[in-house]
Parts: sequence; C-alpha cells; structure tokens
Amino acid sequence: MITEERIRSILNKMMDPFLHKTLEETNGIQEIKVKEEKNHVSVKIAIAKTGTAEQMQLQSSVVQVLKEAGAETVGLRFTNMTEDELAKFASTETNPQDQSLLSPTTKTNFIAIASGKGGVGKSTVSVNLAVSLARLGKKVGIIDADIYGFSVPDMMGITKRPVVRGERIIPVERMGVKVISMGFFVEDNAPVIWRGPMLGKMLHNFFNDIEWGDLDYLLLDLPPGTGDVALDIHTMLPSCKEIIVTTPHPTAAFVAARAGAMALRTEHEILGVIENMSYFESKVTGEKEYVFGKGGGQKLADELQSEVLGQLPLQQPDWNDDDFAPSIYAEDHKLGKIYLSIAEKVVELTQK
Repeated sequence: MITEERIRSILNKMMDPFLHKTLEETNGIQEIKVKEEKNHVSVKIAIAKTGTAEQMQLQSSVVQVLKEAGAETVGLRFTNMTEDELAKFASTETNPQDQSLLSPTTKTNFIAIASGKGGVGKSTVSVNLAVSLARLGKKVGIIDADIYGFSVPDMMGITKRPVVRGERIIPVERMGVKVISMGFFVEDNAPVIWRGPMLGKMLHNFFNDIEWGDLDYLLLDLPPGTGDVALDIHTMLPSCKEIIVTTPHPTAAFVAARAGAMALRTEHEILGVIENMSYFESKVTGEKEYVFGKGGGQKLADELQSEVLGQLPLQQPDWNDDDFAPSIYAEDHKLGKIYLSIAEKVVELTQK
C-alpha cells in the first residue's frame, strides 16, 4: 500500500515546468489523500500556470510515477499559484515578455527551410523533418511562414484550430509537433492580400503571442525566393540556421543559390542542402530514372560551401485513412528512414 509520506517524497522531486524549481521548493503539493480500500491516490498541485501543454506533460509524469509506486488509480487537480506565491519566485521564466522565442536567453534552435523557387517540395521537407526530429525525442515546433501559400496544416492532416487562453494562443499539436500557420486564421482558403508591414507584424505575433513552451527546435517553412517575409525572418532571427531545398535540375539549383546567398549575407549559418526529387525508382524493376537530371544538389552545396544532408527520391507516402496526414512518411517508410537520417545530422550539426 502506497503511503502519503511516500507520495510526498516522490512528488517533492518533480519540477514546476515554468519556475524550474522542485514542487518541494515551491510548496506546490497542496493536498494528498489515499483511499486504502481502493488504493486510490488524490493529489492537488499548484503550479505557475495551468491550462498549458507543460501542465499536461507534468500531469502525465505524475500519474506514471505514482502508478509505478503502487497506486491503482490517480486523481489529479491543478491550480494556479497566487500572485504572492509567484512573486517569491520572480524570474525571467515568469515574465511573459521574456518567454518570447525572440528573447536573448532562448535556447531554441531556429531552422529556416528555404528554396529559390516554388515546386521543389520545400514544405514537404519542412513537415517531415519536423516530425522526424520529434521522433528522435526532441521538442519541436513549426511556423508555416509561407503566408501566401500556407500548406502545412493540410500536409499534416490538421483539422483543428488553435485555442486562446488568456492573452496567449495555444498551437495545434500533431505527431509531436506544435504547429502555427496563417491557414488557421483565414476562412475558406481565402487569399491573403497583405503587404510587407502587415506580414511582418503577423510573423512577430507568431513568435511573441504563441504559447510555445520549451522547444529544442523551431522550424520555419519560408516562402520561396527572397521576398519580404524571408527578409523579415532574417532580420528577426539573427541566430537562425538554414537548410536549402532544391531539385537536381540545374535551374532549380541556380535559383536556390540566391536564397543561400541571402542567408550568408545576413550571417545565417547554412546547415546544408536537401536534394528533393533526386530520382524515381521503379517498384517493378528497381531501375532509377533521373527525371530532373543529376548533380544539382551537390553543385549548390559546393557553391555554398556546405554539404548535402540527404537525397530524397520521388515516392508517395502510404496513406492511412484512420490517421490521415497526406504528406507525412511513416517512420518505417523508405523516405521516412531518409528523413530520420537527415534529422540525426541536423541534431549533430546544431549541437556542435
């Protein structure tokens, strides 16, 4: 039989996800009850902020550790700490302004996915790389910054929209990735006719008004080319890294070099090049056909003094009607394995 003392000992070591202090330090454990006949444990916990993804993660962890300790069932209630209690632990973590991803103290790796022209599969690469990083256990978000041609929600099979809690917007989570897109804020696929300053403001809101929580990686699916949105991103994120997507075709690689040159001029590090649509492989004969030619990705990488992170053949994902995400490759799919390999390289490069 699990005892109240044992429960308190276990929970005391757990962390408030916003204050980064133990529940013992914050006096966060407000109530513990044990029903011996049913071996049921009830706990009330006060944390800095409720109704968040971080609370859900803590809730899951509490239930898990208490069941492992012997509880048959667990009842949990969370409440917000009072303002007086929060004042005792005042720090940058409790200041909403400092929670912004643009804060100088952020530990998030920003990775922009860029291309010189449309039609090279940049958004497909963005969503699959994000999902692959999540499969590696990383905390990942993605901003669909292609504001005129937003497609990330459809590609990931997202049908929900973000919700607002207080003054913050909670991003939609799918396949372990937190997602925000212009597509969530327009009706019936309406065209976006904004100009530069309005677009810049929207992007700024995506960084400052979204409850991202702690992220290891935030991917940005940029519009093709080197227009206003790409320039705003380069200005907002001085420490952003970039991946350039191209096809093997010489023209695509030539145009993609402009996006790479823009990154270099703004002192953004280029992590590498991903060559999409590298070839088509027949399922019948195994023969490879180089539909868009050869060598464009390597030529671009050489020009940018970078490397080719991966070459992706032409192949459709295996669609699952019960969990429909039309552009996401399963982990055991041939392309899913290539994306996982690319994600591992990205982690290695960003941890140097």
